[in-house]
Amino acid sequence: MKLGFVSAIFPDLALEQVVERASALGYSSVEVMCWPPGAADRRYAGVTHIDVTALSPARADDIRAVFDRHRIEISGLGYYPNILGPDQAAAAAQERHLRKIIEAAWQLGVSVVNTFAGRDHTQSVDANWPRFLEVWRPLVAHAEAHGVKIAIENCPMLFTANEWPGGKNLATTPIVWRRIFAEIPSPSLGLNFDPSHFIWQQLDYVRPMHEFKDRLFHIHAKDARIDPIALAEHGVLAHPNLWHTPKIPGQGGVNWGAFLGALYEAGFTGHVAIEVEDRVFEGSLELRMDALEISRRYLLQYMRG
Repeated sequence: MKLGFVSAIFPDLALEQVVERASALGYSSVEVMCWPPGAADRRYAGVTHIDVTALSPARADDIRAVFDRHRIEISGLGYYPNILGPDQAAAAAQERHLRKIIEAAWQLGVSVVNTFAGRDHTQSVDANWPRFLEVWRPLVAHAEAHGVKIAIENCPMLFTANEWPGGKNLATTPIVWRRIFAEIPSPSLGLNFDPSHFIWQQLDYVRPMHEFKDRLFHIHAKDARIDPIALAEHGVLAHPNLWHTPKIPGQGGVNWGAFLGALYEAGFTGHVAIEVEDRVFEGSLELRMDALEISRRYLLQYMRG
């Protein structure tokens, strides 16, 4: 396994500055954010370290040279919109951008693109399913044609009233994954798994690693802390932001020894990218660097190489 981080934590830095910090901290890789240039619609969105809308062959060569010079790999290109949202014009534009990222991954020699499946949060899983297949079958075929794998993250995107009641991502649980992979069996479609999302869904994040070992394309390392007092006051049917908090690895409820051990047993040899969404470490560039240093030291006790 190779340890990296998600570049979204450095929206104020240029790509080469991000790569320089990865090298200085002793990381092996970076998941590079590729949102369309412009304002973000939520936290950690809208970060553009590679602008795929203007990726010429010369620019692709320059990007590869930056990573080669610092001996850092690109673990994946990241873009996490809702391409099945109820605003179909916006969803279609996001899907077109995702296609450009797939093409950019091919151009850069990157094997994985990380994203969400999307969902109309006002509708059930079954009601979303026809549109999911209509959008995703040709999208996966596009990835296949470019030799690129799509890794869908398991975040429900269900935190506040804006995502209530269904959340904005379908691919959140093993029962849904089985249905996805049965109906789109392509080896180019898999998971970008984050155990923290199973903490607050009260799901086992270790057991599925063996069943879905062939679909594990990328891993996010983030933790989650449940506030038992707030949970006792609000209950599990309240917005999860009222009783759960994202944390850096080791400061929440994930048993990282058990989880990374399960990944080793499953034969996973890919990239684990630390995703910093911990507000304690957001106040300054120095604090964000601290988050990456602390997280790296903590996870390396369970990782070899």
